[in-house]
Amino acid sequence: MTRSPDVLTFGEAMVSFRSAGPIALGGLFTGHVAGAESNVAIGLARLGHTVEWAGRVSGDELGELVLRELRAEGVRLGHVTRDPGRPTGVMFLEQRVADVARVVYNRAGSAASALAPTDLEAALAQGPRILHLSGITPALSPSAREATLWAARAAAAAGVTVCLDVNFRSKLWSRPEATQTLARIVAHVDVVIASDDELDLVAGGAHDERTVVEVLHASGVQQVMVKRGAAGATVHTVTGSLDEPARAVRVVDTVGAGDAFSAGVLSGILDGLDPEGCLRRGVLLGGFCVGTQGDWEGLPRRDELTLLDDHPAGSALR
Repeated sequence: MTRSPDVLTFGEAMVSFRSAGPIALGGLFTGHVAGAESNVAIGLARLGHTVEWAGRVSGDELGELVLRELRAEGVRLGHVTRDPGRPTGVMFLEQRVADVARVVYNRAGSAASALAPTDLEAALAQGPRILHLSGITPALSPSAREATLWAARAAAAAGVTVCLDVNFRSKLWSRPEATQTLARIVAHVDVVIASDDELDLVAGGAHDERTVVEVLHASGVQQVMVKRGAAGATVHTVTGSLDEPARAVRVVDTVGAGDAFSAGVLSGILDGLDPEGCLRRGVLLGGFCVGTQGDWEGLPRRDELTLLDDHPAGSALR
């Protein structure tokens, strides 16, 4: 009998074509698998957790690339639907400087945008410990929106811990649209992860952080994790708040750092760490991510979690 996954997540895994320079100038592009939920899945799998990624993937060669990469990273794919009638979502990314990237999407009508509740029923029936959601998926289409809401509601009813990373994407929907939809999802959520400029989207438009936290706690959210980039992160629980500074690493590429943070937080929860420990692991994985090139390529294995603590900057392990 197949073991229930520690974490179930779903969404759109795309192929990201990274440019060696400004996109408008042409030049060389390299293809990579990318997507908020698949990034988190890879981060968790590398730490030894059992994680399942579900969703719809095109029948084309780019869809095959997505599945091959996730399999290679140890992510379970037992509930993926191949959709030969729709393409794989594509994004083109240019790294203008280390901490500023620009993205062009070509994902309208993709296989993932056809996601519906029926695509998730069997996956959720496995009884995962945690369901991880991203605010990107409900922005893809009305059916994907309904699927995300259905999953949150069904998981909460089954006693599954539900985590939501807000992950607002202005190229997919407006802030008013996001606020309206995310409010319905948050009603079923235990852990909220958001950048400090996204908090208003999950609290009915309130902007003051303390007010946002009070609103979320009143709705049943147990932990509110706030990402602050180079300033670190904060966790708010019903008993208080804690701050954690960012890791002192040379920034190479910030894309994927938020997903790395989410993977660290979820790993901490699975390992039974307290909120402070979960926060620290989230910040640690964020440090690994920004210190290397790629959305997830630099994320650590379990035996590498102490690497940044055990070795000073500039170390060469020989």
